[in-house]
Amino acid sequence: MNRLTKWLGRVLLLAILALGGLTAYGYQQWQQLEQKTVATVADKPLFVVARGETSFHLINRLSAEPVPALHRKLWLRFHPELAAVRQGTYKFEPGTRLRDALMTIVNGDVYRLQVTLVEGLRLSDWLQRLAGAEYMKTTLAEIDEGELANKLGVERNKLEGLFLPETYSYTPGDTDISILRRAHDEMERFLDDTWAARQPGLPIETPYEALILASIIEKETGIAEERPMIASVFVNRLRRGMRLQTDPTVIYGIGEDYDGNIRKRDLQTHTPYNTYMIDGLPPTPIAMPSKEAILATLQPADSKYYYFVAMGEGRHHFSKTLREHNNAVRRYILKR
Repeated sequence: MNRLTKWLGRVLLLAILALGGLTAYGYQQWQQLEQKTVATVADKPLFVVARGETSFHLINRLSAEPVPALHRKLWLRFHPELAAVRQGTYKFEPGTRLRDALMTIVNGDVYRLQVTLVEGLRLSDWLQRLAGAEYMKTTLAEIDEGELANKLGVERNKLEGLFLPETYSYTPGDTDISILRRAHDEMERFLDDTWAARQPGLPIETPYEALILASIIEKETGIAEERPMIASVFVNRLRRGMRLQTDPTVIYGIGEDYDGNIRKRDLQTHTPYNTYMIDGLPPTPIAMPSKEAILATLQPADSKYYYFVAMGEGRHHFSKTLREHNNAVRRYILKR
């Protein structure tokens, strides 16, 4: 009996020691997983989670070395909040803990980039900007403007001015045309709202004409507070049947041949955009107008001005009569 008791005691002691060892080992593995950081690769900073992947498998993908299946199962059992991961593209900074990375994936906090489409530029400039955007899928490299209009569902062959300048967020793999579609939708919404609240009696018959005039105002000044006054000059000229005589439209009509200078022959060459030669507005916008330029167009200042001339530093001098304007030209342009 004493021998049996001693044997049982030894077995119990060994079991206790084994259990203690397993507990210590398990706690050590737990702590390692709690403190484990994700493996980051400098040339592959993005982490893509595909549809159907699970936290159980992601642990190994996120780790520099494999984690035994039993350890993963036990760890996740104590972290049920990490079970439902979401597909998408993620980016983790060096030193990010495994648990925090998985929580980011569970929350669906996908990595978002931004592309800024600048006001005053042309569609061709925007397409170049989109083509160079980081992690964006390019689909428009071999497409002409008419095909692009069809893809966007726009019933115009000329797309200049139809997109709202803004900073747009996107995720890796988004397409350039998806950004343009959003920019077009945003422009339509904004233009509809501002057109409905426009100043009465404007010599502009359609929202599209408002875009045309806004694009000219956008190119004439980068000074925010000047836009309503510039708009008033063009509105006053349109009301009196005067030609707009604005250089940016001439430059747009010259196209790729423009070398930075407007010559006398350019002003005398008839193009649909030469507002020294044509009456009223050119046929299309000449650039992407900002919200502010559109607002100035539809809510111009109340003025008696018909002329303006650049004074330097982006600012303009406004005149009511041709004589005043000619004096301003001599003073600010000819320096007489």
